[in-house]
Amino acid sequence: MNSTQPAASPKHLATSGVSADHPGVNELFALLAYGEVAAFYRLTEEARMAPNLQGRINMASMAAAEMNHYELLRDALEQRGIDVVPAMTKYAPALENYHRLTTPSTWLEALVKTYIGDALAADFYLEIADVLPDEVAGVVRAVLSETGHSQFVVEEVRAAVTSSQKQRHRLALWSRRLLGEAITQAQFVLADHDELVDLVVSGTDGLGHLTEFFDRLQHTHSTRMKELGLA
Repeated sequence: MNSTQPAASPKHLATSGVSADHPGVNELFALLAYGEVAAFYRLTEEARMAPNLQGRINMASMAAAEMNHYELLRDALEQRGIDVVPAMTKYAPALENYHRLTTPSTWLEALVKTYIGDALAADFYLEIADVLPDEVAGVVRAVLSETGHSQFVVEEVRAAVTSSQKQRHRLALWSRRLLGEAITQAQFVLADHDELVDLVVSGTDGLGHLTEFFDRLQHTHSTRMKELGLA
């Protein structure tokens, strides 16, 4: 993981005018932190579904990266005087509900969830990062920067759906379900945490920005389905 963050002046603000001490920053880091822990346990469990040792190793490598990301966020929160465990626990219901509703039943479903689900989450967080001061946005981008290890997912899923129309149809439906559940849970999180909403709307043109963002998710999701051979 590349944890190098861009240098920034202590007084620097993003062009939006959002301050680095905005209370929503702590909430964003806490949400990300719980997401990384949840992803670690999910990948560890789903590694058992792999049909071979190479698949288990790939999933284990991704799980290890998630814990590295968690530690980066833990350190960032501690530097801000925040205890990470109680801070992130409040986000457990929404994230655990998403994973409960999208529990894969096959290895290929697990792979698609890893690729599609994680990418949707990254879209959400990077959208917020665009309105943050450099020193804060740098943490978010560092946590989300390590994506090369998921290339094996593309290769394995494409191979499977190329040889089976039934698998293509099943996984396309599964991919659309992942999109729907991700949007629903993101809306729940924002509805329950005013600081996060304020963080976003303070640096943009308001709630219209969120509406446009969810529309863009549909487009990027379609692009990723094509990458997996599911379009």
